Amino acid sequence: MKIAVLGYGTVGSGVVEVLETNRESIAKRAGEAIDVKYVLDLRDFPGDPIQEKIVHDYNVILNDDEIRIVVEVMGGVEPAFTFVKQALQSGKNVATSNKELVAKHGAELTQLARENSVNFLFEASVGGGIPIIRPLMNSLTADKIMEITGILNGTTNYMLTKMDEEGMAYDVILKRAQDKGYAERNPAADVEGYDACRKIAILASLAYGHQVDFEDIYTEGITKITDVDFKYAREMGVAIKLLATCEHQGDKIFAMVSPMMIDSEHPLFNVSGVFNAVFVHGNMLGDAMFYGRGAGKLPTASAVVADVVEEVKHIHTNIKMNWSTEKLHLSDMKEASHRFFVRVSGAMEPQKDKVSALFGQVRFVQVVDGEFGFVTEVMEEKAFDEKAAKLDGILTRIRGSF
Repeated sequence: MKIAVLGYGTVGSGVVEVLETNRESIAKRAGEAIDVKYVLDLRDFPGDPIQEKIVHDYNVILNDDEIRIVVEVMGGVEPAFTFVKQALQSGKNVATSNKELVAKHGAELTQLARENSVNFLFEASVGGGIPIIRPLMNSLTADKIMEITGILNGTTNYMLTKMDEEGMAYDVILKRAQDKGYAERNPAADVEGYDACRKIAILASLAYGHQVDFEDIYTEGITKITDVDFKYAREMGVAIKLLATCEHQGDKIFAMVSPMMIDSEHPLFNVSGVFNAVFVHGNMLGDAMFYGRGAGKLPTASAVVADVVEEVKHIHTNIKMNWSTEKLHLSDMKEASHRFFVRVSGAMEPQKDKVSALFGQVRFVQVVDGEFGFVTEVMEEKAFDEKAAKLDGILTRIRGSF
Protein backbone atom coordinates (compact mmCIF):
# COMPACT_ATOMS: atom_id res chain seq x y z
CA MET A 1 0.00 0.00 0.00
CA LYS A 2 1.56 3.27 -1.13
CA ILE A 3 0.85 6.37 0.95
CA ALA A 4 1.91 10.02 0.98
CA VAL A 5 2.57 12.22 4.00
CA LEU A 6 1.77 15.93 3.81
CA GLY A 7 4.16 17.74 6.14
CA TYR A 8 7.43 16.54 7.63
CA GLY A 9 7.28 18.39 10.93
CA THR A 10 6.99 16.82 14.39
CA VAL A 11 4.00 14.56 13.66
CA GLY A 12 4.91 13.87 10.02
CA SER A 13 8.38 12.65 10.91
CA GLY A 14 6.78 10.64 13.72
CA VAL A 15 4.43 8.92 11.26
CA VAL A 16 7.40 7.87 9.10
CA GLU A 17 9.26 6.67 12.22
CA VAL A 18 6.30 4.61 13.50
CA LEU A 19 5.80 2.99 10.08
CA GLU A 20 9.50 2.07 9.86
CA THR A 21 10.00 0.94 13.47
CA ASN A 22 6.85 -1.22 13.64
CA ARG A 23 6.81 -2.18 9.98
CA GLU A 24 6.29 -5.93 10.47
CA SER A 25 3.59 -5.76 13.13
CA ILE A 26 1.75 -3.02 11.21
CA ALA A 27 1.83 -5.13 8.03
CA LYS A 28 0.32 -8.09 9.90
CA ARG A 29 -2.50 -5.95 11.26
CA ALA A 30 -3.16 -4.18 7.98
CA GLY A 31 -2.89 -7.30 5.86
CA GLU A 32 -0.13 -5.83 3.68
CA ALA A 33 2.98 -3.68 3.96
CA ILE A 34 2.59 0.11 4.02
CA ASP A 35 5.19 2.18 2.18
CA VAL A 36 5.65 5.94 2.21
CA LYS A 37 6.18 6.91 -1.42
CA TYR A 38 6.09 10.70 -1.08
CA VAL A 39 6.53 13.32 1.63
CA LEU A 40 5.30 16.81 0.77
CA ASP A 41 7.18 19.70 2.37
CA LEU A 42 8.36 23.15 1.39
CA ARG A 43 11.80 22.32 2.76
CA ASP A 44 14.57 19.97 1.69
CA PHE A 45 16.31 17.63 4.13
CA PRO A 46 19.86 17.07 2.83
CA GLY A 47 21.56 14.14 4.52
CA ASP A 48 18.25 12.67 5.71
CA PRO A 49 17.13 9.46 3.94
CA ILE A 50 13.67 11.03 3.63
CA GLN A 51 15.04 13.47 1.04
CA GLU A 52 14.60 10.93 -1.79
CA LYS A 53 10.86 10.94 -1.08
CA ILE A 54 10.44 14.72 -0.71
CA VAL A 55 8.26 16.51 -3.25
CA HIS A 56 7.29 20.19 -3.28
CA ASP A 57 4.29 19.96 -5.62
CA TYR A 58 1.08 18.42 -4.26
CA ASN A 59 -0.09 17.55 -7.76
CA VAL A 60 2.61 14.87 -7.95
CA ILE A 61 0.76 13.06 -5.15
CA LEU A 62 -2.74 13.87 -6.38
CA ASN A 63 -2.08 12.55 -9.89
CA ASP A 64 -0.35 9.33 -8.82
CA ASP A 65 -2.89 6.50 -8.88
CA GLU A 66 -0.60 4.33 -6.78
CA ILE A 67 -1.23 6.59 -3.78
CA ARG A 68 -4.31 5.23 -2.02
CA ILE A 69 -3.92 7.01 1.32
CA VAL A 70 -2.87 10.58 2.11
CA VAL A 71 -1.74 11.48 5.63
CA GLU A 72 -2.32 15.18 6.35
CA VAL A 73 -0.21 16.45 9.25
CA MET A 74 0.48 19.99 8.06
CA GLY A 75 -1.76 21.79 10.54
CA GLY A 76 -3.90 24.85 9.90
CA VAL A 77 -7.00 25.08 7.75
CA GLU A 78 -5.41 26.06 4.43
CA PRO A 79 -3.96 24.66 2.26
CA ALA A 80 -4.80 21.49 4.23
CA PHE A 81 -8.53 21.72 3.48
CA THR A 82 -7.98 22.16 -0.27
CA PHE A 83 -5.49 19.28 -0.39
CA VAL A 84 -7.70 16.91 1.63
CA LYS A 85 -10.80 17.78 -0.38
CA GLN A 86 -8.97 17.11 -3.66
CA ALA A 87 -7.62 13.81 -2.34
CA LEU A 88 -11.08 12.57 -1.32
CA GLN A 89 -12.59 13.68 -4.63
CA SER A 90 -9.91 11.74 -6.49
CA GLY A 91 -10.69 8.55 -4.56
CA LYS A 92 -7.87 8.66 -2.01
CA ASN A 93 -8.38 7.96 1.69
CA VAL A 94 -7.20 10.58 4.20
CA ALA A 95 -5.95 10.31 7.78
CA THR A 96 -5.25 13.51 9.71
CA SER A 97 -4.24 14.83 13.12
CA ASN A 98 -5.37 18.36 12.25
CA LYS A 99 -7.91 19.50 14.87
CA GLU A 100 -8.41 22.90 13.24
CA LEU A 101 -9.31 21.27 9.94
CA VAL A 102 -11.59 18.66 11.52
CA ALA A 103 -13.40 21.16 13.77
CA LYS A 104 -14.02 23.51 10.85
CA HIS A 105 -14.75 21.10 7.98
CA GLY A 106 -15.11 17.63 9.54
CA ALA A 107 -18.78 17.11 8.64
CA GLU A 108 -18.25 18.24 5.06
CA LEU A 109 -15.16 16.07 4.56
CA THR A 110 -16.84 13.06 6.16
CA GLN A 111 -19.74 13.43 3.73
CA LEU A 112 -17.34 13.85 0.80
CA ALA A 113 -15.53 10.66 1.78
CA ARG A 114 -18.83 8.79 1.91
CA GLU A 115 -19.81 10.06 -1.56
CA ASN A 116 -16.49 8.82 -2.99
CA SER A 117 -16.43 5.44 -1.13
CA VAL A 118 -13.25 6.36 0.74
CA ASN A 119 -12.52 7.27 4.35
CA PHE A 120 -11.63 10.43 6.25
CA LEU A 121 -10.30 9.45 9.69
CA PHE A 122 -9.01 11.74 12.41
CA GLU A 123 -8.40 9.83 15.65
CA ALA A 124 -5.29 11.89 16.45
CA SER A 125 -7.14 15.22 16.20
CA VAL A 126 -8.43 14.87 19.77
CA GLY A 127 -6.30 13.62 22.63
CA GLY A 128 -3.20 12.76 20.59
CA GLY A 129 -2.53 9.09 21.26
CA ILE A 130 -5.65 8.53 23.40
CA PRO A 131 -8.23 6.44 21.54
CA ILE A 132 -11.52 8.33 21.89
CA ILE A 133 -12.90 8.97 18.37
CA ARG A 134 -13.21 5.29 17.46
CA PRO A 135 -14.85 4.30 20.77
CA LEU A 136 -17.40 7.09 20.27
CA MET A 137 -18.13 5.90 16.73
CA ASN A 138 -18.06 2.15 17.34
CA SER A 139 -18.20 1.10 20.98
CA LEU A 140 -20.67 3.55 22.51
CA THR A 141 -23.30 3.56 19.77
CA ALA A 142 -25.89 1.82 21.96
CA ASP A 143 -25.72 4.61 24.52
CA LYS A 144 -27.19 8.05 24.67
CA ILE A 145 -24.20 10.19 25.60
CA MET A 146 -25.22 12.46 28.46
CA GLU A 147 -21.84 14.09 29.07
CA ILE A 148 -18.34 14.33 27.65
CA THR A 149 -15.84 16.19 29.79
CA GLY A 150 -12.15 16.29 29.08
CA ILE A 151 -8.79 17.68 30.03
CA LEU A 152 -7.87 18.13 26.39
CA ASN A 153 -4.81 20.37 26.50
CA GLY A 154 -1.58 19.12 28.02
CA THR A 155 0.08 22.54 28.17
CA THR A 156 -2.55 24.11 30.39
CA ASN A 157 -2.85 20.97 32.53
CA TYR A 158 0.92 21.03 33.09
CA MET A 159 0.77 24.72 34.03
CA LEU A 160 -2.14 24.29 36.45
CA THR A 161 -0.49 21.22 38.01
CA LYS A 162 2.74 23.13 38.69
CA MET A 163 0.88 26.17 40.01
CA ASP A 164 -0.83 23.82 42.45
CA GLU A 165 2.21 21.75 43.46
CA GLU A 166 4.81 24.51 43.61
CA GLY A 167 2.75 27.63 44.28
CA MET A 168 4.10 29.31 41.16
CA ALA A 169 2.60 32.45 39.64
CA TYR A 170 1.01 32.18 36.20
CA ASP A 171 3.71 34.19 34.37
CA VAL A 172 6.52 32.14 35.92
CA ILE A 173 5.02 28.78 35.00
CA LEU A 174 4.16 29.96 31.48
CA LYS A 175 7.83 30.81 30.94
CA ARG A 176 8.83 27.35 32.21
CA ALA A 177 6.30 25.66 29.92
CA GLN A 178 7.73 27.60 26.97
CA ASP A 179 11.31 26.68 27.93
CA LYS A 180 10.33 22.99 28.06
CA GLY A 181 8.66 23.21 24.65
CA TYR A 182 5.17 22.53 26.04
CA ALA A 183 3.92 26.04 25.19
CA GLU A 184 4.44 28.02 22.00
CA ARG A 185 6.05 31.47 21.99
CA ASN A 186 2.53 32.71 21.31
CA PRO A 187 0.62 30.49 23.77
CA ALA A 188 -2.87 31.89 23.08
CA ALA A 189 -4.28 28.73 21.45
CA ASP A 190 -3.52 26.80 24.65
CA VAL A 191 -3.96 29.28 27.50
CA GLU A 192 -7.05 31.00 26.08
CA GLY A 193 -8.76 27.62 25.64
CA TYR A 194 -9.07 27.67 21.83
CA ASP A 195 -7.31 24.32 21.37
CA ALA A 196 -9.58 22.57 23.88
CA CYS A 197 -12.60 24.27 22.32
CA ARG A 198 -11.92 22.78 18.87
CA LYS A 199 -11.46 19.33 20.40
CA ILE A 200 -14.71 19.34 22.38
CA ALA A 201 -16.50 20.60 19.26
CA ILE A 202 -15.29 17.48 17.41
CA LEU A 203 -16.30 15.13 20.24
CA ALA A 204 -19.70 16.77 20.66
CA SER A 205 -20.36 16.57 16.90
CA LEU A 206 -19.66 12.83 16.93
CA ALA A 207 -21.55 12.17 20.16
CA TYR A 208 -24.71 13.89 18.94
CA GLY A 209 -24.37 13.34 15.20
CA HIS A 210 -24.70 17.00 14.19
CA GLN A 211 -22.23 19.78 13.48
CA VAL A 212 -21.12 21.70 16.57
CA ASP A 213 -19.33 24.89 15.53
CA PHE A 214 -16.46 25.72 17.85
CA GLU A 215 -17.32 29.42 17.46
CA ASP A 216 -20.61 28.73 19.28
CA ILE A 217 -18.91 27.25 22.36
CA TYR A 218 -18.35 29.50 25.39
CA THR A 219 -14.59 29.52 25.93
CA GLU A 220 -12.58 30.85 28.86
CA GLY A 221 -8.89 30.11 29.36
CA ILE A 222 -6.57 30.03 32.37
CA THR A 223 -4.98 33.47 32.06
CA LYS A 224 -6.87 34.85 35.09
CA ILE A 225 -6.03 31.92 37.39
CA THR A 226 -3.50 32.91 40.07
CA ASP A 227 -1.39 31.22 42.71
CA VAL A 228 -3.80 32.67 45.31
CA ASP A 229 -6.68 30.73 43.76
CA PHE A 230 -4.75 27.55 44.46
CA LYS A 231 -4.35 28.48 48.14
CA TYR A 232 -8.14 28.48 48.40
CA ALA A 233 -8.37 25.27 46.36
CA ARG A 234 -5.99 23.46 48.72
CA GLU A 235 -7.95 24.68 51.73
CA MET A 236 -11.16 23.32 50.20
CA GLY A 237 -9.59 20.04 49.00
CA VAL A 238 -10.34 20.70 45.34
CA ALA A 239 -8.30 20.89 42.13
CA ILE A 240 -8.48 23.54 39.41
CA LYS A 241 -8.57 22.09 35.89
CA LEU A 242 -9.31 23.51 32.46
CA LEU A 243 -12.28 21.38 31.42
CA ALA A 244 -13.94 21.14 28.03
CA THR A 245 -17.50 19.90 28.45
CA CYS A 246 -20.58 19.06 26.46
CA GLU A 247 -23.52 17.81 28.48
CA HIS A 248 -27.25 17.38 28.74
CA GLN A 249 -28.91 19.35 31.55
CA GLY A 250 -32.55 18.35 31.32
CA ASP A 251 -33.65 18.82 27.72
CA LYS A 252 -30.84 21.29 26.96
CA ILE A 253 -27.32 20.72 25.63
CA PHE A 254 -24.53 22.98 26.84
CA ALA A 255 -20.93 23.16 25.68
CA MET A 256 -18.15 25.16 27.28
CA VAL A 257 -14.44 25.41 28.01
CA SER A 258 -13.60 26.90 31.38
CA PRO A 259 -11.43 26.50 34.49
CA MET A 260 -13.37 24.41 37.00
CA MET A 261 -12.90 23.46 40.62
CA ILE A 262 -13.46 19.72 41.06
CA ASP A 263 -13.23 17.57 44.18
CA SER A 264 -11.52 14.22 44.73
CA GLU A 265 -14.69 12.34 43.73
CA HIS A 266 -14.44 13.66 40.17
CA PRO A 267 -12.80 11.18 37.75
CA LEU A 268 -10.48 13.90 36.35
CA PHE A 269 -9.20 15.06 39.76
CA ASN A 270 -5.88 13.18 39.58
CA VAL A 271 -5.07 13.82 35.89
CA SER A 272 -1.88 15.86 36.17
CA GLY A 273 1.05 17.19 34.16
CA VAL A 274 0.92 16.94 30.38
CA PHE A 275 -1.55 14.05 30.46
CA ASN A 276 -5.02 14.29 28.94
CA ALA A 277 -8.18 12.40 29.82
CA VAL A 278 -11.73 12.21 28.51
CA PHE A 279 -14.65 11.25 30.74
CA VAL A 280 -17.81 9.96 29.06
CA HIS A 281 -21.15 9.33 30.76
CA GLY A 282 -23.74 7.28 28.88
CA ASN A 283 -27.29 6.58 29.99
CA MET A 284 -26.68 2.80 29.84
CA LEU A 285 -22.90 2.51 30.20
CA GLY A 286 -22.56 4.87 33.12
CA ASP A 287 -19.03 6.26 33.41
CA ALA A 288 -15.99 5.51 31.24
CA MET A 289 -12.63 7.25 31.05
CA PHE A 290 -9.87 7.41 28.45
CA TYR A 291 -6.44 8.54 29.67
CA GLY A 292 -2.99 9.02 28.18
CA ARG A 293 -0.57 11.38 26.50
CA GLY A 294 -2.62 13.91 24.61
CA ALA A 295 0.21 15.22 22.47
CA GLY A 296 3.78 14.53 21.47
CA LYS A 297 5.45 13.22 18.37
CA LEU A 298 5.11 9.45 18.74
CA PRO A 299 1.81 9.16 20.64
CA THR A 300 0.09 11.35 18.04
CA ALA A 301 1.84 9.61 15.15
CA SER A 302 0.78 6.24 16.56
CA ALA A 303 -2.88 7.31 16.41
CA VAL A 304 -2.44 8.58 12.83
CA VAL A 305 -0.89 5.28 11.74
CA ALA A 306 -3.74 3.38 13.43
CA ASP A 307 -6.12 5.29 11.15
CA VAL A 308 -3.95 4.41 8.14
CA VAL A 309 -4.16 0.71 9.08
CA GLU A 310 -7.94 1.02 9.42
CA GLU A 311 -8.12 2.54 5.95
CA VAL A 312 -5.97 -0.22 4.45
CA LYS A 313 -8.37 -2.78 5.93
CA HIS A 314 -11.37 -0.91 4.48
CA ILE A 315 -9.79 0.24 1.25
CA HIS A 316 -12.95 -0.14 -0.84
CA THR A 317 -15.47 0.48 1.92
CA ASN A 318 -16.57 3.70 3.59
CA ILE A 319 -16.66 3.37 7.37
CA LYS A 320 -19.99 4.92 8.33
CA MET A 321 -19.61 7.94 10.58
CA ASN A 322 -22.57 9.66 12.21
CA TRP A 323 -21.77 13.34 11.60
CA SER A 324 -24.35 15.44 9.78
CA THR A 325 -23.66 18.92 8.40
CA GLU A 326 -26.90 20.01 10.07
CA LYS A 327 -26.06 22.20 13.07
CA LEU A 328 -26.73 21.14 16.66
CA HIS A 329 -28.50 23.82 18.66
CA LEU A 330 -26.55 24.59 21.82
CA SER A 331 -28.45 26.20 24.67
CA ASP A 332 -27.50 29.62 26.01
CA MET A 333 -24.68 29.32 28.56
CA LYS A 334 -26.53 31.76 30.81
CA GLU A 335 -28.99 28.92 31.48
CA ALA A 336 -26.31 26.40 32.56
CA SER A 337 -26.00 25.60 36.26
CA HIS A 338 -22.87 25.26 38.44
CA ARG A 339 -21.51 26.18 41.80
CA PHE A 340 -19.33 29.28 41.86
CA PHE A 341 -16.26 30.05 43.94
CA VAL A 342 -15.90 33.80 44.44
CA ARG A 343 -13.05 35.86 45.89
CA VAL A 344 -13.90 39.26 47.38
CA SER A 345 -11.58 42.01 48.59
CA GLY A 346 -11.88 43.36 52.14
CA ALA A 347 -12.63 41.88 55.54
CA MET A 348 -15.04 38.96 55.68
CA GLU A 349 -17.11 39.69 58.82
CA PRO A 350 -18.61 43.03 57.71
CA GLN A 351 -19.68 41.52 54.37
CA LYS A 352 -21.03 38.15 55.48
CA ASP A 353 -24.63 39.28 55.88
CA LYS A 354 -24.73 40.96 52.46
CA VAL A 355 -23.20 37.91 50.73
CA SER A 356 -25.69 35.58 52.44
CA ALA A 357 -28.61 37.88 51.61
CA LEU A 358 -27.61 37.87 47.93
CA PHE A 359 -26.48 34.26 47.43
CA GLY A 360 -28.32 32.34 50.15
CA GLN A 361 -26.56 29.36 51.70
CA VAL A 362 -22.83 29.77 51.04
CA ARG A 363 -19.59 28.36 52.42
CA PHE A 364 -17.09 31.02 53.51
CA VAL A 365 -13.35 30.46 53.17
CA GLN A 366 -10.46 32.68 54.29
CA VAL A 367 -6.82 31.85 53.61
CA VAL A 368 -5.10 35.18 52.85
CA ASP A 369 -5.27 38.61 54.49
CA GLY A 370 -7.29 41.38 52.93
CA GLU A 371 -9.82 39.18 51.16
CA PHE A 372 -12.09 36.17 51.57
CA GLY A 373 -13.82 33.59 49.43
CA PHE A 374 -17.17 31.85 49.35
CA VAL A 375 -18.78 28.96 47.47
CA THR A 376 -22.37 29.20 46.27
CA GLU A 377 -24.99 26.53 45.91
CA VAL A 378 -25.70 25.31 42.36
CA MET A 379 -27.30 28.13 40.37
CA GLU A 380 -27.78 29.29 36.80
CA GLU A 381 -25.12 31.50 35.25
CA LYS A 382 -27.57 34.36 34.67
CA ALA A 383 -28.71 34.26 38.32
CA PHE A 384 -25.10 34.37 39.50
CA ASP A 385 -24.30 37.31 37.21
CA GLU A 386 -27.31 39.27 38.50
CA LYS A 387 -26.33 38.69 42.13
CA ALA A 388 -22.62 39.31 41.55
CA ALA A 389 -23.41 42.70 39.97
CA LYS A 390 -24.79 43.80 43.35
CA LEU A 391 -21.65 42.85 45.32
CA ASP A 392 -18.69 45.22 45.32
CA GLY A 393 -15.09 44.06 45.44
CA ILE A 394 -15.31 40.75 43.54
CA LEU A 395 -11.77 39.79 42.50
CA THR A 396 -12.47 36.60 40.57
CA ARG A 397 -14.89 33.73 40.19
CA ILE A 398 -14.28 30.13 39.19
CA ARG A 399 -17.01 27.65 38.31
CA GLY A 400 -17.24 24.52 40.42
CA SER A 401 -18.39 20.95 39.96
CA PHE A 402 -18.31 19.52 43.49
